[in-house]
Amino acid sequence: MTGSSNYNNTPTAWVDGELRLAGLDSRIIGLLREIDQSGSINQAAKQVGLSYKGAWQIIERANNGAPKILVTTATGGSKGGGTCLTEAGRSLLTLFTRLEQQHQQFLEQLNRGLADDPDTVLLLQHLVVKTSARNQLFGSIVEIQAGAVNAEVSVKLKGGEQVIATVTLASLSGLGLQVGADAVLLINSADITLTTDSDLNRFSARNRLSGSVIRVQQDEVNAEVIALLPGGETLVSMITQQSAQSLALMPGMQVSAMFKSNAPVLGVMPSL
Repeated sequence: MTGSSNYNNTPTAWVDGELRLAGLDSRIIGLLREIDQSGSINQAAKQVGLSYKGAWQIIERANNGAPKILVTTATGGSKGGGTCLTEAGRSLLTLFTRLEQQHQQFLEQLNRGLADDPDTVLLLQHLVVKTSARNQLFGSIVEIQAGAVNAEVSVKLKGGEQVIATVTLASLSGLGLQVGADAVLLINSADITLTTDSDLNRFSARNRLSGSVIRVQQDEVNAEVIALLPGGETLVSMITQQSAQSLALMPGMQVSAMFKSNAPVLGVMPSL
C-alpha cells in the first residue's frame, strides 16, 4: 500500500537555543517559579518532573552558589510552614523572565531572517527531515496524472532523473500536491532491486535509476549496496548475499536500481 507524508506544517524554528544565566538553566528557574506559585517544594518538584530529593539538591546548590539565599523554608507555625522565595530569589526570577522574553525575540528575529532567504530555507528543509527509511531523495514535482482511484506523481531529481510515485486520490488532495512543489521520496532499501543487465526491458518496475557502486557491505545473510546517482545522491539497496555474489558487485561498477511506483513514500516540503 502506498504511503504518503506531509511535511507542510507550521513554520519551522530553524534556530533554537536554551537561555542560561550564570550557570542557571530553565530547569532551576522553573523550580523557582513553581515554588513562588505554590509555596511548596514538593508540589514544585512534581510540576517540573523532579523528585523531592532532586529538587532539594538543586535548591541547595543554588543557595550555596548565590551571594544571597534564594529559597527559604519555614517549619511548623500556625500555617504549618512552607517554602518561599526570598527577595533575592524573586529578583533573580524577574530578571530571568525578562531575559527569556528578550531571548525569544532574538530567536524569532534570526528565524525571520532565515525565512527571507529561499536558498537557505531549502537547504534547512532537507536537513531536518527525519525518517527510518534509508533512502531520501529530494526533487520537484513535474507531472501529475490522476486516474479513477490513484494518481501517478512524477518527481524530477537533482540529476534530472524522474521517479514515479503512486498515491491515492485522497493523498493527492490531502497533501495539496501540485506541479512545481518541492518533494521528498522515502524508499526502503529492501524495495530496490539491483541489476547489471543492460536489457532493462525484461523488468516490469516503473522506476529505474542508474548509478555506480561505491560500497558493498556484507553480513552473514544480506548485502548492503550503496550506489552513487548522477545528481550526487546515494541510493542504498539491501539484497541477499547470494545476489551480491551472483552480480559480482565491486566499487565502480555500473548498476541499475529498480523499484515499483508504489514503493516510494511521497512527502511535500514545508512551504516558504
